[in-house]
Amino acid sequence: MSPERPLPSHGYPGRLLVFEGLDGSGKSTQAALIGKWLQSQGYRVFFTEWNSSELTAETIRRGKKKNLLTPTTFSLLHATDFADRFERKILPPLRAGYVVVCDRYAFTAFVRDAARGCEPAWVRNIYSFAPRPDRVFYFRVPVSVSLKRKIASRLKINYYEAGMDLGLSDDLQESYERFQTRLKHEYDRLARTDGFTVIDATRNVEAIQRALRTEVRPLLAGFPTGERLMHDG
Repeated sequence: MSPERPLPSHGYPGRLLVFEGLDGSGKSTQAALIGKWLQSQGYRVFFTEWNSSELTAETIRRGKKKNLLTPTTFSLLHATDFADRFERKILPPLRAGYVVVCDRYAFTAFVRDAARGCEPAWVRNIYSFAPRPDRVFYFRVPVSVSLKRKIASRLKINYYEAGMDLGLSDDLQESYERFQTRLKHEYDRLARTDGFTVIDATRNVEAIQRALRTEVRPLLAGFPTGERLMHDG
């Protein structure tokens, strides 16, 4: 088994902030809130989320609908999607000195693909083009909380989200819990190996946002705001 390679630093003028966690962890809400707060502080912000590339969207949709995706195919399609998203939506603003806020990054693939049985080192090698973020915020919640919030949101648990393709259980909710437990195990492992900033996501929205702002401020010490950039230009 080959070792998992660490992601290289990006070396661009901007900042790359990544939000990761289970479904229902609150990461998307907090990513949106921190983006708005940073804009209110005068920073140039670019927001992007997982599966936002149009390149493979239709292929992935059809593959899921017909249940044609093996774990390896799933992995390669999402890697293609992410590569397109990175080249077109993440790299340009990072080069231009923006604060790029990512709702999920390559780590989502590391976690999901490993949970589906792919070799972690193989998956990481596919994403070797993706640089290491300036900070990864991991919103940690128990799987029971994830499920409770998912049910409360009234959003339907879909087939792949529950890991039904893996045959973990014939019951959708039970399969969801088992699959999300696998995901949490991988996230907890990556939190140690990749130095994630762990956020206790069982707290209320306001408390989490205060904690995030405390973490983000030092990362932007001396970082130019939009006004200063225009003035300097």
